[in-house]
Amino acid sequence: MKFLFLTLAALLIFPLTSEAQDEPPHGMNELQAYSVFVDAYRSDDYELAIQYGEWMLQATPRELEGHSGFSLERHFQRMVSIYVAIAEEESDPSVKEEYFENAEMTIKKAFETFSEDEVDYYDWYLRQGRFYHENREHLDATMDDAIEAYQKLYEIDSQRFAEEGDGFFARVVLTELANNGQRDEAFEMIEQVEPYAGPELQDAIAEVRDGLFENPEERIEFIESRLADAEGDEREEMLLNLVDLYGETGQGDKATETANELYELNPNLENTRALADIYLSEGNYSEAVTYLEEAMDLTEDAEEQKVIALEIAEAHQQLDNFEQARDYANQAIDIDESYGEAYMRMSSIYANTISDCTGGGTLDREDRAVYWLVLDYLDKAKAADPSLASTADNRAESYEGAMPSSEDKFFSDWEDGQPFQINGDLSACYAWVNETTTVR
Repeated sequence: MKFLFLTLAALLIFPLTSEAQDEPPHGMNELQAYSVFVDAYRSDDYELAIQYGEWMLQATPRELEGHSGFSLERHFQRMVSIYVAIAEEESDPSVKEEYFENAEMTIKKAFETFSEDEVDYYDWYLRQGRFYHENREHLDATMDDAIEAYQKLYEIDSQRFAEEGDGFFARVVLTELANNGQRDEAFEMIEQVEPYAGPELQDAIAEVRDGLFENPEERIEFIESRLADAEGDEREEMLLNLVDLYGETGQGDKATETANELYELNPNLENTRALADIYLSEGNYSEAVTYLEEAMDLTEDAEEQKVIALEIAEAHQQLDNFEQARDYANQAIDIDESYGEAYMRMSSIYANTISDCTGGGTLDREDRAVYWLVLDYLDKAKAADPSLASTADNRAESYEGAMPSSEDKFFSDWEDGQPFQINGDLSACYAWVNETTTVR
Protein backbone atom coordinates (compact mmCIF):
# COMPACT_ATOMS: atom_id res chain seq x y z
CA MET A 1 0.00 0.00 0.00
CA LYS A 2 2.92 2.33 0.74
CA PHE A 3 4.19 1.73 -2.77
CA LEU A 4 0.77 2.59 -4.17
CA PHE A 5 0.70 5.91 -2.32
CA LEU A 6 4.15 6.79 -3.64
CA THR A 7 3.10 5.87 -7.17
CA LEU A 8 -0.03 7.99 -7.06
CA ALA A 9 1.97 10.91 -5.71
CA ALA A 10 4.42 10.50 -8.56
CA LEU A 11 1.56 10.86 -11.03
CA LEU A 12 1.16 14.47 -9.95
CA ILE A 13 4.70 15.17 -11.14
CA PHE A 14 5.09 12.82 -14.11
CA PRO A 15 2.04 12.74 -16.41
CA LEU A 16 1.34 9.32 -17.91
CA THR A 17 0.82 8.54 -21.57
CA SER A 18 -2.34 6.79 -22.75
CA GLU A 19 -0.42 4.97 -25.49
CA ALA A 20 -0.49 1.16 -25.20
CA GLN A 21 2.79 -0.44 -24.13
CA ASP A 22 4.17 -3.92 -23.59
CA GLU A 23 5.51 -3.24 -20.11
CA PRO A 24 3.75 -1.78 -17.05
CA PRO A 25 4.21 1.98 -16.70
CA HIS A 26 6.79 3.63 -14.46
CA GLY A 27 8.88 0.51 -14.02
CA MET A 28 6.23 -1.21 -11.94
CA ASN A 29 5.88 -4.94 -12.03
CA GLU A 30 2.69 -6.41 -13.46
CA LEU A 31 0.94 -6.98 -10.14
CA GLN A 32 1.67 -3.46 -8.91
CA ALA A 33 0.37 -1.85 -12.09
CA TYR A 34 -2.69 -4.07 -12.11
CA SER A 35 -3.42 -3.11 -8.49
CA VAL A 36 -3.40 0.57 -9.44
CA PHE A 37 -5.73 -0.21 -12.35
CA VAL A 38 -8.23 -2.11 -10.18
CA ASP A 39 -8.28 0.61 -7.49
CA ALA A 40 -8.83 3.30 -10.13
CA TYR A 41 -11.53 1.23 -11.87
CA ARG A 42 -13.43 0.61 -8.66
CA SER A 43 -13.29 4.27 -7.69
CA ASP A 44 -14.51 5.33 -11.19
CA ASP A 45 -11.25 7.14 -11.92
CA TYR A 46 -11.35 5.92 -15.49
CA GLU A 47 -8.64 8.18 -16.89
CA LEU A 48 -6.15 6.78 -14.41
CA ALA A 49 -7.47 3.26 -14.99
CA ILE A 50 -6.81 3.57 -18.71
CA GLN A 51 -3.19 4.64 -18.14
CA TYR A 52 -2.55 1.53 -16.06
CA GLY A 53 -4.79 -0.83 -18.02
CA GLU A 54 -3.83 -0.33 -21.64
CA TRP A 55 -0.44 -2.00 -21.35
CA MET A 56 -2.21 -5.24 -20.46
CA LEU A 57 -4.26 -5.13 -23.67
CA GLN A 58 -0.96 -5.10 -25.53
CA ALA A 59 0.95 -7.60 -23.40
CA THR A 60 -2.05 -9.96 -22.85
CA PRO A 61 -0.61 -11.84 -19.86
CA ARG A 62 -2.66 -14.94 -19.05
CA GLU A 63 -1.39 -15.01 -15.46
CA LEU A 64 -0.15 -12.53 -12.87
CA GLU A 65 2.36 -13.78 -10.35
CA GLY A 66 0.92 -13.35 -6.89
CA HIS A 67 -2.69 -13.02 -8.09
CA SER A 68 -4.39 -16.40 -8.44
CA GLY A 69 -7.77 -14.89 -9.34
CA PHE A 70 -6.55 -12.83 -12.26
CA SER A 71 -8.63 -13.04 -15.48
CA LEU A 72 -7.39 -11.42 -18.67
CA GLU A 73 -10.88 -11.72 -20.16
CA ARG A 74 -12.35 -9.76 -17.26
CA HIS A 75 -9.70 -7.10 -17.85
CA PHE A 76 -10.81 -6.79 -21.49
CA GLN A 77 -14.42 -6.46 -20.34
CA ARG A 78 -13.50 -3.74 -17.88
CA MET A 79 -11.54 -1.79 -20.47
CA VAL A 80 -14.50 -1.86 -22.87
CA SER A 81 -16.73 -0.53 -20.09
CA ILE A 82 -14.20 2.20 -19.24
CA TYR A 83 -13.89 3.44 -22.82
CA VAL A 84 -17.67 3.55 -23.25
CA ALA A 85 -18.20 5.30 -19.91
CA ILE A 86 -15.69 8.04 -20.74
CA ALA A 87 -17.08 8.43 -24.25
CA GLU A 88 -20.61 8.91 -22.97
CA GLU A 89 -19.46 11.74 -20.69
CA GLU A 90 -17.22 13.40 -23.26
CA SER A 91 -18.59 16.58 -24.90
CA ASP A 92 -15.94 16.91 -27.63
CA PRO A 93 -17.28 14.84 -30.61
CA SER A 94 -13.84 13.90 -31.89
CA VAL A 95 -12.65 12.74 -28.46
CA LYS A 96 -15.93 10.90 -27.90
CA GLU A 97 -15.47 9.09 -31.20
CA GLU A 98 -11.90 8.15 -30.29
CA TYR A 99 -12.96 6.48 -27.05
CA PHE A 100 -15.76 4.59 -28.80
CA GLU A 101 -13.25 3.42 -31.39
CA ASN A 102 -10.96 2.22 -28.59
CA ALA A 103 -13.84 0.20 -27.17
CA GLU A 104 -14.55 -1.24 -30.61
CA MET A 105 -10.91 -2.21 -31.11
CA THR A 106 -10.78 -3.83 -27.68
CA ILE A 107 -13.76 -6.03 -28.54
CA LYS A 108 -12.17 -7.02 -31.84
CA LYS A 109 -8.85 -7.72 -30.11
CA ALA A 110 -10.64 -10.05 -27.69
CA PHE A 111 -11.54 -12.32 -30.62
CA GLU A 112 -7.92 -12.20 -31.79
CA THR A 113 -6.54 -12.86 -28.31
CA PHE A 114 -8.78 -15.65 -27.02
CA SER A 115 -9.74 -18.95 -28.57
CA GLU A 116 -13.26 -20.36 -28.29
CA ASP A 117 -11.92 -22.77 -25.68
CA GLU A 118 -10.76 -19.89 -23.47
CA VAL A 119 -13.84 -17.66 -23.50
CA ASP A 120 -17.52 -17.83 -24.40
CA TYR A 121 -17.68 -16.36 -27.90
CA TYR A 122 -21.46 -16.06 -27.53
CA ASP A 123 -20.98 -13.50 -24.75
CA TRP A 124 -18.50 -11.53 -26.81
CA TYR A 125 -20.66 -11.46 -29.94
CA LEU A 126 -23.55 -10.33 -27.76
CA ARG A 127 -21.35 -7.56 -26.34
CA GLN A 128 -20.23 -6.57 -29.83
CA GLY A 129 -23.75 -6.56 -31.25
CA ARG A 130 -25.14 -4.43 -28.45
CA PHE A 131 -22.15 -2.08 -28.71
CA TYR A 132 -22.80 -1.44 -32.41
CA HIS A 133 -26.57 -1.31 -31.87
CA GLU A 134 -26.33 1.36 -29.16
CA ASN A 135 -23.36 3.43 -30.37
CA ARG A 136 -23.22 3.13 -34.15
CA GLU A 137 -23.91 6.84 -34.65
CA HIS A 138 -20.49 7.56 -33.11
CA LEU A 139 -18.66 4.96 -35.19
CA ASP A 140 -17.94 4.01 -38.75
CA ALA A 141 -20.53 1.27 -38.28
CA THR A 142 -24.11 0.51 -39.27
CA MET A 143 -26.99 -1.60 -38.06
CA ASP A 144 -25.68 -4.30 -40.38
CA ASP A 145 -22.66 -4.65 -38.10
CA ALA A 146 -24.93 -5.23 -35.11
CA ILE A 147 -27.06 -7.69 -37.09
CA GLU A 148 -23.95 -9.59 -38.16
CA ALA A 149 -22.91 -10.01 -34.52
CA TYR A 150 -26.43 -11.06 -33.46
CA GLN A 151 -26.50 -13.65 -36.23
CA LYS A 152 -23.34 -15.16 -34.77
CA LEU A 153 -25.33 -15.73 -31.58
CA TYR A 154 -27.91 -17.64 -33.61
CA GLU A 155 -25.22 -19.76 -35.24
CA ILE A 156 -23.59 -20.60 -31.91
CA ASP A 157 -26.73 -21.47 -29.92
CA SER A 158 -30.18 -20.97 -31.47
CA GLN A 159 -32.04 -21.79 -28.23
CA ARG A 160 -30.02 -19.33 -26.16
CA PHE A 161 -30.45 -16.77 -28.95
CA ALA A 162 -34.24 -17.21 -28.90
CA GLU A 163 -34.40 -16.82 -25.12
CA GLU A 164 -31.83 -14.01 -24.75
CA GLY A 165 -33.45 -10.76 -23.66
CA ASP A 166 -36.92 -12.31 -23.95
CA GLY A 167 -36.23 -12.84 -27.64
CA PHE A 168 -35.24 -9.22 -28.29
CA PHE A 169 -32.18 -10.00 -30.41
CA ALA A 170 -34.02 -12.66 -32.40
CA ARG A 171 -36.78 -10.13 -33.09
CA VAL A 172 -34.23 -7.60 -34.32
CA VAL A 173 -32.59 -10.06 -36.70
CA LEU A 174 -35.86 -11.51 -38.01
CA THR A 175 -37.26 -8.05 -38.71
CA GLU A 176 -34.07 -7.07 -40.52
CA LEU A 177 -34.11 -10.23 -42.64
CA ALA A 178 -37.73 -9.62 -43.56
CA ASN A 179 -37.11 -5.96 -44.41
CA ASN A 180 -34.20 -6.98 -46.65
CA GLY A 181 -36.32 -9.54 -48.48
CA GLN A 182 -34.21 -12.45 -47.23
CA ARG A 183 -37.17 -14.84 -47.06
CA ASP A 184 -35.31 -18.14 -47.01
CA GLU A 185 -33.01 -17.00 -44.24
CA ALA A 186 -35.95 -15.65 -42.23
CA PHE A 187 -37.94 -18.87 -42.63
CA GLU A 188 -34.93 -20.95 -41.62
CA MET A 189 -34.37 -18.85 -38.51
CA ILE A 190 -38.06 -19.03 -37.57
CA GLU A 191 -37.96 -22.81 -37.85
CA GLN A 192 -34.96 -22.97 -35.51
CA VAL A 193 -36.02 -20.48 -32.84
CA GLU A 194 -39.80 -20.92 -32.73
CA PRO A 195 -39.72 -23.97 -30.40
CA TYR A 196 -37.95 -21.84 -27.78
CA ALA A 197 -39.78 -18.55 -28.35
CA GLY A 198 -41.56 -16.74 -25.53
CA PRO A 199 -44.75 -14.71 -26.03
CA GLU A 200 -43.08 -11.57 -27.41
CA LEU A 201 -40.94 -13.48 -29.88
CA GLN A 202 -43.94 -15.61 -30.89
CA ASP A 203 -45.84 -12.42 -31.74
CA ALA A 204 -42.89 -11.12 -33.74
CA ILE A 205 -42.56 -14.42 -35.60
CA ALA A 206 -46.23 -14.34 -36.53
CA GLU A 207 -45.93 -10.77 -37.79
CA VAL A 208 -42.74 -11.46 -39.76
CA ARG A 209 -44.14 -14.67 -41.22
CA ASP A 210 -47.31 -12.90 -42.38
CA GLY A 211 -45.22 -10.22 -44.03
CA LEU A 212 -43.14 -12.76 -45.93
CA PHE A 213 -46.16 -14.09 -47.84
CA GLU A 214 -47.58 -12.15 -50.75
CA ASN A 215 -51.06 -13.71 -50.42
CA PRO A 216 -52.99 -16.25 -48.28
CA GLU A 217 -52.59 -18.96 -50.94
CA GLU A 218 -48.83 -18.72 -50.68
CA ARG A 219 -49.00 -19.08 -46.93
CA ILE A 220 -51.30 -22.10 -47.24
CA GLU A 221 -48.81 -23.73 -49.59
CA PHE A 222 -45.98 -23.05 -47.15
CA ILE A 223 -47.81 -24.54 -44.14
CA GLU A 224 -49.07 -27.56 -46.09
CA SER A 225 -45.53 -28.34 -47.23
CA ARG A 226 -44.39 -28.60 -43.61
CA LEU A 227 -47.46 -30.17 -42.05
CA ALA A 228 -46.47 -33.80 -42.61
CA ASP A 229 -43.34 -33.44 -40.48
CA ALA A 230 -45.00 -31.43 -37.70
CA GLU A 231 -46.04 -32.95 -34.39
CA GLY A 232 -47.61 -31.91 -31.10
CA ASP A 233 -48.05 -28.20 -30.45
CA GLU A 234 -46.39 -27.26 -33.74
CA ARG A 235 -48.87 -29.33 -35.76
CA GLU A 236 -51.77 -27.95 -33.76
CA GLU A 237 -50.67 -24.37 -34.47
CA MET A 238 -50.33 -25.12 -38.17
CA LEU A 239 -53.80 -26.68 -38.36
CA LEU A 240 -55.30 -23.70 -36.53
CA ASN A 241 -53.69 -21.34 -39.04
CA LEU A 242 -54.95 -23.45 -41.93
CA VAL A 243 -58.53 -23.34 -40.62
CA ASP A 244 -58.43 -19.54 -40.73
CA LEU A 245 -56.70 -19.44 -44.11
CA TYR A 246 -59.07 -21.93 -45.75
CA GLY A 247 -61.99 -19.88 -44.47
CA GLU A 248 -60.39 -16.67 -45.74
CA THR A 249 -59.89 -18.15 -49.22
CA GLY A 250 -63.37 -19.68 -49.48
CA GLN A 251 -62.25 -23.30 -49.14
CA GLY A 252 -65.09 -24.34 -46.82
CA ASP A 253 -64.69 -28.10 -47.19
CA LYS A 254 -61.00 -27.96 -46.34
CA ALA A 255 -61.70 -25.64 -43.41
CA THR A 256 -64.24 -28.12 -41.99
CA GLU A 257 -61.95 -31.11 -42.55
CA THR A 258 -59.01 -29.35 -40.91
CA ALA A 259 -61.09 -28.08 -37.98
CA ASN A 260 -62.24 -31.66 -37.33
CA GLU A 261 -58.65 -32.92 -37.45
CA LEU A 262 -57.66 -30.17 -35.04
CA TYR A 263 -60.48 -31.12 -32.69
CA GLU A 264 -59.49 -34.80 -32.81
CA LEU A 265 -55.90 -33.86 -32.06
CA ASN A 266 -56.83 -31.73 -29.04
CA PRO A 267 -60.47 -31.06 -28.10
CA ASN A 268 -59.63 -28.05 -25.95
CA LEU A 269 -61.68 -24.87 -25.75
CA GLU A 270 -59.95 -23.06 -28.61
CA ASN A 271 -60.19 -25.99 -31.02
CA THR A 272 -63.77 -26.80 -30.04
CA ARG A 273 -64.77 -23.18 -30.62
CA ALA A 274 -62.97 -23.23 -33.98
CA LEU A 275 -64.99 -26.24 -35.10
CA ALA A 276 -68.24 -24.70 -33.84
CA ASP A 277 -67.47 -21.48 -35.72
CA ILE A 278 -66.94 -23.44 -38.93
CA TYR A 279 -70.35 -25.07 -38.61
CA LEU A 280 -71.97 -21.72 -37.78
CA SER A 281 -70.46 -20.15 -40.89
CA GLU A 282 -71.81 -23.05 -42.95
CA GLY A 283 -75.27 -22.69 -41.46
CA ASN A 284 -75.03 -26.18 -39.94
CA TYR A 285 -76.59 -25.07 -36.67
CA SER A 286 -77.32 -28.51 -35.22
CA GLU A 287 -73.62 -29.47 -35.40
CA ALA A 288 -72.64 -26.03 -34.16
CA VAL A 289 -74.83 -26.43 -31.07
CA THR A 290 -73.10 -29.73 -30.22
CA TYR A 291 -69.66 -28.17 -30.14
CA LEU A 292 -70.78 -24.90 -28.57
CA GLU A 293 -72.25 -26.86 -25.67
CA GLU A 294 -68.94 -28.70 -25.30
CA ALA A 295 -67.12 -25.38 -25.33
CA MET A 296 -69.47 -24.08 -22.64
CA ASP A 297 -68.36 -26.93 -20.38
CA LEU A 298 -64.68 -26.30 -21.11
CA THR A 299 -64.52 -22.79 -19.68
CA GLU A 300 -65.11 -21.31 -16.26
CA ASP A 301 -64.74 -17.75 -17.50
CA ALA A 302 -68.10 -16.01 -17.03
CA GLU A 303 -67.54 -13.57 -19.88
CA GLU A 304 -66.84 -16.39 -22.28
CA GLN A 305 -69.70 -18.49 -20.95
CA LYS A 306 -72.30 -15.78 -21.53
CA VAL A 307 -71.10 -15.23 -25.11
CA ILE A 308 -71.24 -18.95 -25.88
CA ALA A 309 -74.68 -19.25 -24.27
CA LEU A 310 -75.98 -16.48 -26.52
CA GLU A 311 -74.45 -18.14 -29.58
CA ILE A 312 -76.24 -21.36 -28.67
CA ALA A 313 -79.48 -19.41 -28.25
CA GLU A 314 -79.08 -17.94 -31.74
CA ALA A 315 -78.31 -21.36 -33.24
CA HIS A 316 -81.43 -22.87 -31.65
CA GLN A 317 -83.46 -19.93 -32.92
CA GLN A 318 -82.21 -20.62 -36.43
CA LEU A 319 -83.43 -24.21 -35.97
CA ASP A 320 -86.85 -22.95 -34.76
CA ASN A 321 -86.14 -24.46 -31.34
CA PHE A 322 -87.55 -21.38 -29.66
CA GLU A 323 -87.90 -22.79 -26.16
CA GLN A 324 -84.27 -23.97 -26.08
CA ALA A 325 -83.22 -20.65 -27.57
CA ARG A 326 -85.07 -18.81 -24.80
CA ASP A 327 -83.46 -21.00 -22.13
CA TYR A 328 -79.92 -20.28 -23.33
CA ALA A 329 -80.59 -16.56 -23.68
CA ASN A 330 -81.86 -16.60 -20.11
CA GLN A 331 -78.72 -18.45 -19.09
CA ALA A 332 -76.63 -15.63 -20.55
CA ILE A 333 -78.72 -13.13 -18.56
CA ASP A 334 -78.27 -15.16 -15.39
CA ILE A 335 -74.51 -14.92 -15.88
CA ASP A 336 -74.62 -11.17 -16.55
CA GLU A 337 -77.80 -9.19 -15.91
CA SER A 338 -76.33 -6.20 -17.77
CA TYR A 339 -75.82 -8.18 -20.98
CA GLY A 340 -77.99 -6.10 -23.29
CA GLU A 341 -77.51 -8.35 -26.33
CA ALA A 342 -79.15 -11.23 -24.44
CA TYR A 343 -82.31 -9.16 -23.92
CA MET A 344 -82.28 -8.25 -27.60
CA ARG A 345 -82.06 -11.95 -28.41
CA MET A 346 -85.03 -12.68 -26.14
CA SER A 347 -87.14 -10.10 -27.98
CA SER A 348 -86.13 -11.63 -31.31
CA ILE A 349 -86.95 -15.17 -30.13
CA TYR A 350 -90.45 -14.16 -29.04
CA ALA A 351 -91.03 -12.20 -32.26
CA ASN A 352 -90.07 -15.30 -34.26
CA THR A 353 -92.36 -17.36 -32.06
CA ILE A 354 -95.32 -15.21 -33.09
CA SER A 355 -94.52 -15.76 -36.77
CA ASP A 356 -94.14 -19.48 -36.17
CA CYS A 357 -97.43 -19.75 -34.27
CA THR A 358 -99.36 -17.89 -36.98
CA GLY A 359 -97.60 -19.67 -39.82
CA GLY A 360 -97.02 -16.30 -41.40
CA GLY A 361 -100.76 -15.78 -41.72
CA THR A 362 -103.22 -13.40 -40.10
CA LEU A 363 -102.48 -12.16 -36.59
CA ASP A 364 -105.25 -12.68 -34.06
CA ARG A 365 -105.51 -10.26 -31.17
CA GLU A 366 -104.02 -12.95 -28.90
CA ASP A 367 -100.97 -13.19 -31.18
CA ARG A 368 -100.69 -9.41 -31.27
CA ALA A 369 -100.62 -9.32 -27.47
CA VAL A 370 -97.35 -11.26 -27.41
CA TYR A 371 -95.65 -8.20 -28.94
CA TRP A 372 -96.06 -6.51 -25.56
CA LEU A 373 -93.62 -9.09 -24.21
CA VAL A 374 -91.31 -8.45 -27.18
CA LEU A 375 -91.28 -4.75 -26.29
CA ASP A 376 -90.62 -5.57 -22.63
CA TYR A 377 -87.33 -7.15 -23.60
CA LEU A 378 -86.39 -4.30 -25.90
CA ASP A 379 -86.89 -1.95 -22.95
CA LYS A 380 -84.72 -4.21 -20.78
CA ALA A 381 -82.01 -4.22 -23.44
CA LYS A 382 -81.91 -0.40 -23.46
CA ALA A 383 -81.80 -0.25 -19.68
CA ALA A 384 -78.99 -2.79 -19.50
CA ASP A 385 -76.93 -1.32 -22.33
CA PRO A 386 -77.75 2.25 -23.44
CA SER A 387 -75.64 1.79 -26.58
CA LEU A 388 -78.42 -0.49 -27.88
CA ALA A 389 -81.13 2.19 -27.49
CA SER A 390 -81.26 3.22 -31.13
CA THR A 391 -81.48 -0.36 -32.40
CA ALA A 392 -84.07 -1.27 -29.80
CA ASP A 393 -86.21 1.78 -30.58
CA ASN A 394 -86.14 1.03 -34.32
CA ARG A 395 -87.29 -2.52 -33.72
CA ALA A 396 -90.02 -1.38 -31.33
CA GLU A 397 -91.28 1.07 -33.93
CA SER A 398 -91.51 -1.72 -36.49
CA TYR A 399 -93.71 -3.74 -34.12
CA GLU A 400 -96.13 -0.92 -33.21
CA GLY A 401 -98.52 -1.65 -36.06
CA ALA A 402 -98.71 -5.31 -35.06
CA MET A 403 -99.70 -4.72 -31.43
CA PRO A 404 -103.37 -4.90 -30.31
CA SER A 405 -105.40 -1.87 -31.35
CA SER A 406 -107.64 0.13 -29.02
CA GLU A 407 -110.56 -1.79 -30.47
CA ASP A 408 -108.86 -5.14 -29.75
CA LYS A 409 -108.28 -4.11 -26.15
CA PHE A 410 -111.87 -2.81 -25.76
CA PHE A 411 -113.55 -6.01 -26.93
CA SER A 412 -111.18 -8.15 -24.86
CA ASP A 413 -111.51 -6.01 -21.72
CA TRP A 414 -107.76 -5.40 -21.66
CA GLU A 415 -106.85 -2.25 -19.78
CA ASP A 416 -103.54 -0.41 -20.04
CA GLY A 417 -101.20 -1.26 -17.19
CA GLN A 418 -103.00 -4.53 -16.46
CA PRO A 419 -100.78 -7.64 -15.96
CA PHE A 420 -101.14 -10.05 -18.85
CA GLN A 421 -100.14 -13.73 -19.02
CA ILE A 422 -98.48 -15.21 -22.11
CA ASN A 423 -99.17 -18.93 -21.65
CA GLY A 424 -101.35 -21.81 -22.75
CA ASP A 425 -104.51 -19.89 -21.81
CA LEU A 426 -103.73 -17.46 -24.60
CA SER A 427 -102.92 -20.21 -27.10
CA ALA A 428 -101.47 -23.70 -26.89
CA CYS A 429 -98.63 -22.50 -29.11
CA TYR A 430 -97.49 -20.11 -26.34
CA ALA A 431 -97.78 -22.53 -23.45
CA TRP A 432 -93.98 -22.87 -23.08
CA VAL A 433 -93.52 -19.09 -22.85
CA ASN A 434 -95.26 -18.75 -19.50
CA GLU A 435 -94.31 -15.10 -18.89
CA THR A 436 -96.15 -12.05 -17.61
CA THR A 437 -96.25 -8.76 -19.54
CA THR A 438 -98.30 -5.58 -19.25
CA VAL A 439 -101.11 -4.30 -21.43
CA ARG A 440 -99.82 -1.28 -23.37
